[in-house]
Order: sequence, then C-alpha cells, then structure tokens
Amino acid sequence: METTTGKETLGFQAEVRQLLDLMIHSLYSNKEIFLRELISNASDACDKLRFEALTAKDLFENDPELKLHISFDRQARTITVADNGIGMSRDEVITNIGTIAKSGTREFFQALSGDQAKDAHLIGQFGVGFYSSFIAADRVTLVTRRAGLGAEHGVRWESTGSGEYTIEPVNKAGRGTEVTLHLREGEDELLSGMRLRAIIRKYSDHIVLPIVMKKEEWDKDKSEYKLTDEDETVNQASALWARPKSEITQEQYDEFYKHVAHDFETPLAHAHAKVEGNKEYTQLLYLPAHAPFDLWDREHRRGIKLYVRRVFIMDDAEQLMPNYLRFVRGVIDSNDLPLNVSREILQESKDIEAIRAGSVRRVLGMIEDLAANDKDKFATFWKEFGRAFKEGVGEDHANRERIAKLLRFASTHTDTEAQDVALADYVGRMKIGQGKIYYVSADTFAAAKNSPHLEVFRKKGIEVLLLAERVDEWVASHLHEFDGKPLQSVAKGELDLGKLEDAAEKKEQEKESGEFKELTDKIKQALGDGVKDVRVTLRLTDSPACLVADQHDLGANLERLLKAAGQKVPVSKPIMEINTRHPLLQRLKYEADQQRFNDWSHVLFDQALLSEGGQLEDPAGFVKRLNQLMLVLDQKN
Repeated sequence: METTTGKETLGFQAEVRQLLDLMIHSLYSNKEIFLRELISNASDACDKLRFEALTAKDLFENDPELKLHISFDRQARTITVADNGIGMSRDEVITNIGTIAKSGTREFFQALSGDQAKDAHLIGQFGVGFYSSFIAADRVTLVTRRAGLGAEHGVRWESTGSGEYTIEPVNKAGRGTEVTLHLREGEDELLSGMRLRAIIRKYSDHIVLPIVMKKEEWDKDKSEYKLTDEDETVNQASALWARPKSEITQEQYDEFYKHVAHDFETPLAHAHAKVEGNKEYTQLLYLPAHAPFDLWDREHRRGIKLYVRRVFIMDDAEQLMPNYLRFVRGVIDSNDLPLNVSREILQESKDIEAIRAGSVRRVLGMIEDLAANDKDKFATFWKEFGRAFKEGVGEDHANRERIAKLLRFASTHTDTEAQDVALADYVGRMKIGQGKIYYVSADTFAAAKNSPHLEVFRKKGIEVLLLAERVDEWVASHLHEFDGKPLQSVAKGELDLGKLEDAAEKKEQEKESGEFKELTDKIKQALGDGVKDVRVTLRLTDSPACLVADQHDLGANLERLLKAAGQKVPVSKPIMEINTRHPLLQRLKYEADQQRFNDWSHVLFDQALLSEGGQLEDPAGFVKRLNQLMLVLDQKN
C-alpha cells in the first residue's frame, strides 16, 4: 500500500475537467439529482463490502450493520452523505475520482452533443455521477478509508471543481466514505431536513439499505425544527423487487430503474415477476429508452445485477442475459444459488441456465408487447437497439422464430431508410404465386436501393428487402426462411421468380443466349480469371451489366465484410450477367478492334462492381481505359 506523508496537489485528467465543466454549468435540469447519485454510489459501496465480506468476515470491523447517513449543517452550509461500505485507498481515490479509467472514454465524449437535455443521461450511465456534486457545491470534501486497512490509511480528497484537487493522509476510525458538499450561494433551500427527506423518498426510497438522518422536533420557542440525537430511517429500506407489484407505483419503478441503470430518462417498459417452481427467483427487468454510448464496446458493462436472497452478489452478471440483449437493465434475485457464487460457478450452473432462459422469454415478451400495443415506443426501441437485437437470430436458436417476428427492415415497399417492415408484413404483401422473400444487401442504404439487381423486381412490382447494416448479412446467413418462405438474395444464383416468371420473357432470354453466345464467350475470354462465367440475363432493364454470386458462393457484400474484418475468405469469382438490349452491349457485339473490345469488357465489369458498392482492384486502370474509350468515341463523332 503506497502512502504519502503530506498534502499533494494533483491535476484532473483532461476528460474529468471536461466533465466538471459540464456539471458546473448546470448540465442537469434538476439540481437535486446530485443527492440520488451520491446515495446510489454509497449503496454500491455497501453492496461491494457485503460481497467481499462473504469470504473475509474481518472486513466488517465489528460494524456489520450497513447503512447510509445523511446530515446537514446550516451554520457551515454543508450536506454530508456518509456510508460504512467498502471505502477507498489512496490509489483508488486517484483512479476513481481523479481519472476516468475505463474503456469507452473517447466514445463517451464523442457522444456528448452539447445539448444539456440529451447529454444528461450519459453522465450517469458512464458511472461518474459523483461529479454531480458540483452542481450544488463549489467545494467538495471526501474522506474515506478502505475496509481492512488501519485508521492511519484514511484519505482526504478535496476540490473546487477546477483543474486540480488535493489529497492527503488522515486518521479515520471507521471504514467507508464521507462526502461533504460546501454549498454554492443560493442553494440554502437544501439545508432543510424536510427538503432532504422529500428528495430521498422521491429518488432513493427503494434503496435496500437504511438511509438514516437525525430526527427533528419542533421548537415552539424558536418556531423551527431542532435536530435531536436520535436516528431515524427515512426510506423504506426494503428490496423493491421483493415487494408485491400492487404496492409499487409506476414512479417507484421508474426511480429504481434510474438507480440500477444510472440513467436519467424513464425506461420504455419493465417486467416484474416472481418465478416459482423448481427454481425460485424474482426478476425486475427494464428496456431503456436509449442506447448506452458503449453498446458496441467489447468491454461494455452489462446491466443485470445479481442478488441471492436479497444479498448483492455482483454487477455486470453477463451470464444472466445473452449478448444480443446486452442493453437490458435490472435485477435478478435467486433463492437457489449459494451466497458465495462466483463468475466461474455461474458459467457452469444449470440454475443459471434456467434463470437466463426465463429472463430472455420475459424480455422478448416485453418487446412483443411494445410491437403489438405501442408502435411509437417500439419504433424507439428499434431505432436504439435494432442492430444489437438482430444478432439474436444467430445467437439464440431456441427463440429464433420469436426474434424473427420482431425484426424490422427497410424495403422497396416504401423506398425509405426507415426500418419499419416486419417479415410478416412482407409475406402479407407477397404476390400470388410468389414463393420467396427477396432481399438485396449492400454497404449503404443508397447502394442497396439503387442496386441494378432490383431492376426486374421493380418492373414487376415485387417487394425486396433492402439490407444495409453489417449485421444484416449475419441475419441472412442464419435466417433461412420465415413462415415457410425461404429468403433469397437477388444477387445470388440464376434469377428465379418461380410462378411470377413470364414464360415469353424466359423464352426470349433463351433465344438471346444463343444469339449472343459468341459475345458472352468473347467477354469471358477478355476478363479471363476475373469471372466464373458470363451470361445473358433478364435481371436487368436499364443497366448494361451486373455481377452475381453463384448460388453456393459467398455474396459480394459478405465477402467484403469478412475481408474488412481480417477473416480468410474462400476464393470465389463472380458471374457477370449482361443486358443484351442495352446500347452498350449492342455496340460491343460489333466491336472489331480486339483491344477496344477488351477495354469495354473490363469497363463494364468495373462499372457493375462499383454499382453494387464494391471497390476496384485497379482504379487507375479503370480510369485509363475509360479515358481512351471516350477519346475514340469523340474522334468518331
């Protein structure tokens, strides 16, 4: 343990200074929020001590009754939030308060928009609610000692919220942390027992630990309340999830969510249930209204707190919720798990498998309810979490059918980027005789919407799903059918419209394939190893050519994604399909100059590649050929 013999002045990390600046300039619209944040931190500190003490009883130091204490001093104009939780060492104070030492820091600050209302929720979910103290205080003093260390290892930290803070050793008899706020001018209304009690009951009534304050009695002579030496518990101090649903108001559910999720917005929905039978557990699960900034961070925090018989065990219990539902927040309290359960035990526990399966069903039920009964909230859910939720198609085989019903995509039905088309909607609009669900995938929505592969589908009025997110390739590779209808990429294999195919058009294609066989063979020879085959198509109406993958090869977009991710990709060549009715192909058929023929063939290939969002292997060669061909055309004119 590193100690210091005197006071030191240290500088905040640049990100902390930025955060403090946001706080001091009234980031929160509701200043009283600071008390909820400090109480929440104190509660977490007590939970951590209780968990560590399961294997090290001496950490309680003859003080096993965990609680929080709130006090105020009108003369000194201070409010103090104290706990007898785990406390911090000097190094932990510097790490936890002087710096933001966690992954996603850069993403967090990039997510800040400058809009106070939008930014407010990010502060809490990033886990730095301590800094909200500076909303109401112009100086904050923290005194702490980690459980298990001697009294001489106490630490005193102080800052005015500018670029620096001081830190020094002090003697602290009891473990835990005391945070004292020296209030700014104009904040004296907080120096009231009645006011503080009202804030605690509003925001922190659900805290499991007792929050105590000194009792007050009315002094008739002075016509004011006078503090006594007697403590009283201000909150209910009982686990909210353990109480009957009939006794819990919507406001209490929402405030509990804000506590467990460190969020400042109300959730979209919640599910509260007590499961009885072979496995007994209680679940209180929430769907947030917005995505956390670190949703795509591999080291992101998960949102499920695990309790065993109302004793906190761990935050971030990733075994309780699959990755595609990583945005879910809440509490699961089991009666069957051992109190000393570890992450390793959780990974192998049959009980956990049962709890996880039940919780997933509950979450899917919440989402289904939104989809059926609250379109606006479901639209918000999909906008915030749709990309993550799509991962479930490949991850959760047991619930794939339920997940598929909840998926939403853009399509040619509206031709907008909004993902509001359910697969059931698509099937309901399928033409008589249509046997497949068609889709096209690309790197961007614009590339998908304007893909040449859609030309014949647009001509015949056949709807096609427009897949433009990376995860969509994952979905298509795992979701082979829906409602008995197979999913078919319009850019793979030969065009197969089934009963929608026009017999006359098919006959004409066969005729043209024979008439233009010499041309297709010649183009294939010009392109050499660049293509698997060249053939006549009915797929195109306006474009001269397109590239398609063979039925059992990787699609071009998936191949690009895998390469970008550093994956080894099996070598496969595209098939080039030509529109023989296009003027360029009509002209190419009679091109006598072999070099120009070769150049035209390569230009057509490269154009087809670009039109589907691909990248040219030799951009300079493409430009050179195109310039030469334009010069020849200019000379002829």
